[in-house]
Amino acid sequence: MNFNDTVRSLVESYGDGADGHAPTPAQWQRILQREPNKPFSLVNFFKFHQTADYGDELAPAATGREAFQRYADVSVPSMHGAGGEFLAVAPFAGSLFGQDQDWDLIAIGKYPNLDVFMSLYSNPEYIKAFRHRTAAVARQFVVAMEH
Repeated sequence: MNFNDTVRSLVESYGDGADGHAPTPAQWQRILQREPNKPFSLVNFFKFHQTADYGDELAPAATGREAFQRYADVSVPSMHGAGGEFLAVAPFAGSLFGQDQDWDLIAIGKYPNLDVFMSLYSNPEYIKAFRHRTAAVARQFVVAMEH
């Protein structure tokens, strides 16, 4: 699969990112253009919905936290199975410098290389579970950092 096909496949699996629940095509491109063997981490800041927003009546009733736990129940073992690891997953404790922020959870996932990242994001079970993350999260901010 070539680069453009990979981006297209990711957008088909996760959406175009216009709603802030997934990377945009440009953000996918940026991560995929990284040096393939260089480790990196994603630092995730999450603010949950009071009630999960699945967008349909057939969805299971849940709080945002409960929906996120459904996602975590799949994402944590999938991350480890792909070869990545979580460096930290913890409740947001408050801002110390700069503008005050309001988040519920911070998670830092480390990927030893781009293949591990792609293994996770192309995993059919992870893709399926991602809907719980989308339903759970009112807003998020995810940044990549190099090691």
